[in-house]
Amino acid sequence: MGAILSQLGHLFVQSIPTVIFVFVLLVILSRIFFRPLIGVLKQREAMTTGALARAREQTAAAEAKTREYELAFQTARQEVYRQREADRQAGLKEREVTLQKAREQADVLVRDAQLELAAQVEAAKREMAPSSKSMASEIMEAVLGNGPSASNRGGGRP
Repeated sequence: MGAILSQLGHLFVQSIPTVIFVFVLLVILSRIFFRPLIGVLKQREAMTTGALARAREQTAAAEAKTREYELAFQTARQEVYRQREADRQAGLKEREVTLQKAREQADVLVRDAQLELAAQVEAAKREMAPSSKSMASEIMEAVLGNGPSASNRGGGRP
């Protein structure tokens, strides 16, 4: 067993330069390669996280602007509908007033026409009243057969 221990001691002494070399290599690689690599990875992660955070913030801001735009658009649409309804009501009122005026004018014209027609009827009756009696007697004589001598008699007097 002593031989094994002495061989192990000898291997240990021989491996010291290798261990030191590996340790120095580890320190050199750590300072030259791993530290910058870890720094770049951390920076990349920070940038990615920052970019994601900024993207979330911008998304939230865009959603807020979208809601604000939709609210403003809805308000404008409601205002347009209100204005359109007010214009429609005003148009209906104006139309009703115009129709009422037209009806009144038509009523006046109809009344005037009726009065004029009644006056013409009365004038025609007055004109026809004297001649209607003579015509009635002439028709009666013609129908009853009194002949033409009766029509020549008095020129149409009754």
